[in-house]
Parts: sequence; C-alpha cells; structure tokens
Amino acid sequence: MTTVQTLETPEADLVYDVHGPLPVAGGPRPLVMIGQPMDATGFGTLASHFGDRTVITYDPRGLGRSVRKDGRDDHDPVVQAADVHAVIAALGAGPVDMFASSGGAVTALALVAAYPDDVAVLVAHEPPLIAVLPDAEAAARARAGVRDVYEKKGWGAAMAAFIAMTSWQGEFTDEFFAQPAPDPAMFGMPAEDDGTRDDPLLSDRSWAVSDYRPDAAALAAAPTRIVIAVGEESEGTLTARTSVAAADLLGGKAAVFPSNHGGFLGGEFGQTGQPEAFARRLREILGGAG
Repeated sequence: MTTVQTLETPEADLVYDVHGPLPVAGGPRPLVMIGQPMDATGFGTLASHFGDRTVITYDPRGLGRSVRKDGRDDHDPVVQAADVHAVIAALGAGPVDMFASSGGAVTALALVAAYPDDVAVLVAHEPPLIAVLPDAEAAARARAGVRDVYEKKGWGAAMAAFIAMTSWQGEFTDEFFAQPAPDPAMFGMPAEDDGTRDDPLLSDRSWAVSDYRPDAAALAAAPTRIVIAVGEESEGTLTARTSVAAADLLGGKAAVFPSNHGGFLGGEFGQTGQPEAFARRLREILGGAG
C-alpha cells in the first residue's frame, strides 16, 4: 500500500510517498530514502526490496512534484535538511533509518548535525563533498568547467563534461584540465543545444551541496550511527574520494557497497546497477553489520 502525502510549508509543498503502514507497530523503524538532485522516482527498485519495512521517499523542494513558493531556484543542503526534518515530524515516526544518495547524503549529514534525534542509522552513499578533498580547489575548478560548458553549449556537451569529470581517476591535475572537451556523442548525448540552463546538476544552482563541509563535532555528538558508503566500482573517482575523505573526517572507514554511484538503480533513468545485492548490503548495515 502506497499513499502520496503533501506537506505544505510557507516555502514549499513537499510531496512524499509512504510505502507501507504508519504508525509502525512493533516492526523495524521506517526507512527514509532521499536523493539530490534525484527525486523519489529513483528509489522505486530499491524500495521494492524492502517490502517488510515502511519506506518513505520524497521529492526535494523544486524537484519532481515538490513545488517551491520561495521564489528561489538554488539548492541548499541546510534548507533541505529542515525540509526532511519537517517530513519526519509529519510522519510522527521518528527516529527513522535513512538511506541517502549523492547530494541527498549531503542533506542527510546536515540533517543529523541540526536535528540529531531524527535519525537512528544513516547510510550516506557517495556524498559529493568537494570541500573535504585535499585537491578541493582543483575539484571546484573542474566543477566550474562543467558549468561553463553548460552556459556556452547546453545540456549534451555539459553532461559529457560532467561524466568526464566524475569518472576521472584521482586528483584533478594539469592533465585533466589539458584534455579536449569530450564529444557528447561518445556518451550518447545530443550535440544540439536545447536552450535550457536550469539543470541543477550542470548549473551552479547546487554548488552549496558540493561545497558543504560536514560538522564533524556535531555529528560525533549525535546519537545517530553514521555509515559513509562507497561503491566498489567507484574507486578513484570523485565521489569515491569524497566518501573516503568524509569517513576519515568522521573517524571511520567507508563501507563498501556493490556497483557504483547508481548501484541501487534498477533501470530508472536508463541505468541499472546491482539493486538486489545493494539492498542486501544495505540490510546488513542497517542491522548493525559493518
């Protein structure tokens, strides 16, 4: 049983899906799944592997079905953390367990820092935290390069540049910046410019997400068990390096998950990871295994 709920706030109408009963009577805690800039549609396959739990998925403000009323188009993890806190409060079922992906993992870290009683176990999968990298300045330059391509040439060229950036192995060196711009056709992307410039992934609208630096002291003081997760196929890439650095900042090691950055996907957005194996590993972590 799935119900769609809308939480109306002064700044946004937040839409979320509740898969299963609430309140939960005697069973495991509700499992909240969040992403950024991905909305709830990306968690369909992963949620299907947790039929024994109540799963909540949601669309961040300004994405998917969640309509903004604040007149802004930027994405800030601190603001989104307050949104997720409001959703958890509306559920009346906290503390919850949480699986958070990519920019959603950044929001989740901001959530635990600000609202430490909301989450019992957090699995933060490949948070793109540029600020924790030893080559943070170069990584920010690479990110700006993607934005510049987007402004000049549009979505296809920028997505090709984004893939080249996120698949680069190791620190961003002069060799990276000396590369010619990748051909969008190499990645099956259109070369034509459709004229849009509002993509949250390719523009600068989400830079507050990747610029966020976790509050290590607040996270250490929280009762939440925090696990930073990294895909086994992601080794050496940008989000693998940020995950390892974030885990080190928090005094631990990143837990290895099957597949890559989208390892939980089951065909959503044309990408398929290893969702069944990914779900098994997530169960292990949520149950207390390392």
